[in-house]
Amino acid sequence: MSKIRIDPFYHQSSQSICYVVTDPASRQSAIIDPVLDFDISSGKISTEFADSIIDHLDKNDYELEWILETHAHCDHISAACYIKQQRGGNTGIGEHIVKVQHMFKRILNLDDSFHCNGEQFDHLFVDEELIKLGHLDVQVMHTPGHTPACVSYLIEDAVFVGDVIASPDVGTVNLDFPNCSVTTLYQSIQKILALPNSTRVFVGHNPHLAHTQNPMYETSIIAQKRTNKVVGGKVDLQEFVKLHQLQHNDATMPQLLLPAIQLNIRAGHLPPPEGEDNYFLKIPVNQW
Repeated sequence: MSKIRIDPFYHQSSQSICYVVTDPASRQSAIIDPVLDFDISSGKISTEFADSIIDHLDKNDYELEWILETHAHCDHISAACYIKQQRGGNTGIGEHIVKVQHMFKRILNLDDSFHCNGEQFDHLFVDEELIKLGHLDVQVMHTPGHTPACVSYLIEDAVFVGDVIASPDVGTVNLDFPNCSVTTLYQSIQKILALPNSTRVFVGHNPHLAHTQNPMYETSIIAQKRTNKVVGGKVDLQEFVKLHQLQHNDATMPQLLLPAIQLNIRAGHLPPPEGEDNYFLKIPVNQW
């Protein structure tokens, strides 16, 4: 029997899945990839989804220990800052977030007040680092490819992979950032697939969940190996590159990438205000 409790929360507009992972013995919890609501047409940010997660903590008398990001997301705005303000907890992300910060500081022409050293987060994790969630061990795995800074979190018999690999019927997600490598993604997926076959796999997205009454959030290493339509069946690198490119041949830039990344490289903080409570996001022209 698993030593952890896992509660998924599906954010329909971004098709993202946030997880609350809890050590039942200590009632210490981690939130993985929390989401704020954002209406791009009006520029309005709201907290309804994040508040539902906070309500879950309160109703179950869970204490928030960690707010963990698998990467700087391009399809939703992180609720890490908001949830930390409401319920505490330490924010954490992989140490290679500094590469993403440098990249987008240049693209967005951010001023010198933005420091590309990861100081916006409480902890920057190195590959294979072990942290504690209550009495449980959490192993951080550097799994780049989708972005340069992606990490996965292995907690007991479950691994939370963000966008490194998708559910078997979806296959993989696209490479969203400049200079990303499909070869690197393949290597990271092989690192995930080297875990024991019984390891449960929890992905960061599934567009099919919006259209089913009985959503399934969990897959497994053995299911990925056998049935993932892009990387299953012992696909080698050459075949993976071909299948991945075919799957994402018509992919376009995620609609929320440019607004979302400006908050996500800041751990969910808004940029500095211009005047009293006037916040603005930049849209670079012809920089991509």
